[in-house]
Amino acid sequence: MRHLVGLKEPADGQVWYGELNFWGADPVEREAMMRRFGVMYQGGALWSSLTLAENISLPIELYTGLARARIRELASLKLALVGLAGFEDYYPSEISGGMKKRAGIARAMALDPEVLFFDEPSAGLDPISARLLDNLILELRASLGTTIVVVTHELASIFAIGTNSVFLDADAQTMIASGDPKRLLAECRHPTVRNFLTRGDAGAEPSSGDPPEPCFLA
Repeated sequence: MRHLVGLKEPADGQVWYGELNFWGADPVEREAMMRRFGVMYQGGALWSSLTLAENISLPIELYTGLARARIRELASLKLALVGLAGFEDYYPSEISGGMKKRAGIARAMALDPEVLFFDEPSAGLDPISARLLDNLILELRASLGTTIVVVTHELASIFAIGTNSVFLDADAQTMIASGDPKRLLAECRHPTVRNFLTRGDAGAEPSSGDPPEPCFLA
């Protein structure tokens, strides 16, 4: 994700957004592309000394010339989109963990990004709150038409919200599977992928002695 959002240049390979080679572009082009991103960090990353409205208003104030009253309206709108209408003047310490996640999403949407990046959005949440957050992500994708990239280890979230996935294997240090996660569960025979997608309940696959083939589904 650090490579994708511009925090760290990859040691090898390229990142493309449409026709733009992200890391091959000049700094001005790359900065313009980054303005089209929104990032929800795993811990929320809300400023504790600012209210929720002020947290969301900050990037709008920095990157637009809108009047203060209009910025406040937009902050309220973003909070309403994530189910936090009426919480504008609350501080992060005054709301629950699930609400902080929602506020983090609202802040990520502050500048109407084309791509939203979520880092482990369900981390630290109880199952019910995690399911509600998954539903919110689906609603936002449907209503805003935004591309959403999620890094997660939560299987329930993967199957609930994923339409395309990439499986990165730490041992092989490369991608070993990609495609719709439901299709990977049904069709992929790679033991590492199957063990992950079934929590180890798939059983051992017969081995031919050859390295398992990656699963790249169109």
